[in-house]
Amino acid sequence: MEAFHPPITFPFSYTFNTTSSGHGGIAENINTSSPSPWMNSRIWSKLPHRLLDRVIAFLPPPAFFRARCVCKRWYALLFSNTFLELYLQVSPRRHWFLFFKHERLKSSYIYRNSNSGRSHGDNNRAGTDCEGYLFDPYELAWYRLSFALLPSGFSPASSSGGLICWVSDEAGPKTLILCNPIVGSLTQLPPTLRSRLFPSIGLSVSPSSIDVTVAGDDLISPYAVKNLTAESFHIDGGGFFSLWGTNSSLPKVCNFKSGQMVHVQGKFYCLNYSPFSVSAYDVAANNWCEIKAPMRRHLRSPSLVESKGKLLLVSAVDKSSLNVPKSLRLWALQACGTTWIEMERMPQQLYVQFTELENGHGFHSVVHGEFLTIMIPGSDKALLFDMCRKRWQWIPPCPYVHAGIDGDLHGFAYEPQLATPVTGLLDPFQPFTG
Repeated sequence: MEAFHPPITFPFSYTFNTTSSGHGGIAENINTSSPSPWMNSRIWSKLPHRLLDRVIAFLPPPAFFRARCVCKRWYALLFSNTFLELYLQVSPRRHWFLFFKHERLKSSYIYRNSNSGRSHGDNNRAGTDCEGYLFDPYELAWYRLSFALLPSGFSPASSSGGLICWVSDEAGPKTLILCNPIVGSLTQLPPTLRSRLFPSIGLSVSPSSIDVTVAGDDLISPYAVKNLTAESFHIDGGGFFSLWGTNSSLPKVCNFKSGQMVHVQGKFYCLNYSPFSVSAYDVAANNWCEIKAPMRRHLRSPSLVESKGKLLLVSAVDKSSLNVPKSLRLWALQACGTTWIEMERMPQQLYVQFTELENGHGFHSVVHGEFLTIMIPGSDKALLFDMCRKRWQWIPPCPYVHAGIDGDLHGFAYEPQLATPVTGLLDPFQPFTG
């Protein structure tokens, strides 16, 4: 594993931390007036470094970066191959989320906050600095991440394996950059072969491979686009790679508008509009198929998401009758690949509150693991649903965004990682050097 050299030492902003219950979170009040005999320094100073490193490897990233301030040895752990290998083996998975400000531009992408040239709140920062907002659903805490080294003219398009995929905004062959925001690393992919405007982007990162699919919005003239083709990138630790060499024709009738694909068990899925349906791309077979969406003529603000190896559809249902009330529902695609089963429905009383706030303007859904977040545009209100505990709750607003002024929050499922060694596979292809 290659050594890691982050350009920033302290990626998190700790000016805000909150929980709905008044306890939990990272900042807690601890009574230190009576030191416990269990904290005797003569005992803990003899703790073997190997065991201490194992404990540190279990810390969430914000706590880890705070711990680096304790001593030189802990500070150097981020550069230690031995520690990073241990971290990759034992660190628990964290189903967090990473959000960005969405500037209501004519694009399928989530735009960086500097693109619109506005000057409200944090947008007063100079230059092309971009930032994201990391949300911890376990502690209901927000953190701010900087993307200061990212070049201008790129927008976040997808996420997987601790990496965020940024795609160039300019029409033409697309340049993609894989970024680990926790350590500030940037790795560039070779440009796509075909010229496109705002294609849908799918990313799948495993410990030993990277797969990217770019589909639709083919530029057929300087003034016109059409959904015609998809091209795929693959590289793995076995030495096999395909630099956009795999091409496929899209279904004759497809209308991608989400800008984002969802990867589930070897397939990329994206949503079609008018009427709603799901297009699925089998990476191994290199072919597309179409899947009918449930209640497709009555869906509003649908989103495709992945949860624990299953494809889910989250949407409001506008059909109202004696047997089918208006509601917000979650469906899961069954193993057969054609049948949807309703798995959850928002409680009706909560749905009434939700629709009053949402007011028909739509909403944005993201799922990671057992958690579903629903962001309401034009509002600082957001919902969190724990699918394991069957619990809905309102989450605290992001303190770094002014609702209705800075834009709305759209984002991705994101698992923070101190190391993403798989990007080393791209070193021979001239990675981004700034």
